[in-house]
Amino acid sequence: MIVDVKYGKDGVQKIEIPEKNYIGTYSPNDVVCGDPDQVINESLDAPIGGAPIDEFLKGGKDIVFIVNDGTRPTPTAKVLDALSERMGLRIARYLIATGTHRGPTEEEYRNIFGSHLEELRDRIVVHDAKQSECVNLGTSKNGTPMEVNKIAVDADRLVIITSVEPHYFAGWTGGRKSFLPGVASYATVEANHRMAVGMDAQALKLEGNPVHEDMMDALEVVKGKKIFSIQIVMDRHQNIYKVASGELNPAFDQAVKWGEEVFVVPVPEKADVVISVAPYPMDVDLYQSQKALDNGKWALKEGGTIIMVSKCREGVGHDGFLKLLSTSTDPKVVIENIKKGYKLGYHKAAKMAEIATWANIWAVTDLDDAIIKSANMTPKKSVAEALKDALDANPDARVMVLADGSVTIPRPKEE
Repeated sequence: MIVDVKYGKDGVQKIEIPEKNYIGTYSPNDVVCGDPDQVINESLDAPIGGAPIDEFLKGGKDIVFIVNDGTRPTPTAKVLDALSERMGLRIARYLIATGTHRGPTEEEYRNIFGSHLEELRDRIVVHDAKQSECVNLGTSKNGTPMEVNKIAVDADRLVIITSVEPHYFAGWTGGRKSFLPGVASYATVEANHRMAVGMDAQALKLEGNPVHEDMMDALEVVKGKKIFSIQIVMDRHQNIYKVASGELNPAFDQAVKWGEEVFVVPVPEKADVVISVAPYPMDVDLYQSQKALDNGKWALKEGGTIIMVSKCREGVGHDGFLKLLSTSTDPKVVIENIKKGYKLGYHKAAKMAEIATWANIWAVTDLDDAIIKSANMTPKKSVAEALKDALDANPDARVMVLADGSVTIPRPKEE
């Protein structure tokens, strides 16, 4: 079987997998998408719990929209198009939920707000986790200080526009993530993400996930505040599939069910070798490409080999993350080192080290071999070389390809 493996923006590496070894190539599920404007408006007209948004906004004196930053695929501009037919957009302020990311570039501003940017530019506030004034609303059950941007705390109406897709340690994006990490202080985000170091913080997992539960605690401290959410599920091509509007948690629960229809992909068996691709633009660096590893592990047998394919166009992406991975050739020691002195960003190193405790990690990238080796991975020059080496070691190995490993969650039949 000849399989085309994407590499970089336009590159392709062809590999030949013997039929006896080949399980299949998998991507997020294809779903039928309707007219996006109709999907949005029908959701706004029939919210899950509570009143339609027109009624929700009545009497609001300080209306604040919380919107995602440029790192998320959320089609905020399309939602604003629909809302502009129902309200004057300037009655609200727009708080960009950056978490600990940088503020948007001009191009990202245009992507977020679309044709409404100039009209709203003076109504936009960018959350800065280190600089924005935050209000301490107490402490979570896990000891996280709940410090949230004062603009969100003071608002008498909050509207959240977000998207919902699997997240490698929070379970899913969307819903409560608009508060934590979205508009929380750096100290709050760091304390929350510290709990990502552990096997209970995984993609799709909500119940018993300490990161998710901590985020839900963040919502408890603003209980009673009027919140209307617009939560969007995209298909694999970034088209709008479904929209869940209304009360934050019930809408999130519904969006998760729709998200499973797109991103949770049944596979017939676990593989001895998983080729997991971080396609453009998710191949920006090693730090972001980790998601392809984390998703690919769900289809891998214990003791198997996962081959991460990512150009890593801009290098490593986070020096601290690489330094942590380099502290020992024993991944168990790396995990212990992270627990001793956690800093924000170390959770990615922990997730990679967790996989290395039970599987082999190989990498096909443009990075220097020394960098890959220091991260406790084995560098390979091409996907073909990696596959040959894997089959030389185990001629009967069963091989699976995840063509878009960054957003595909394989679910083996036995599970």
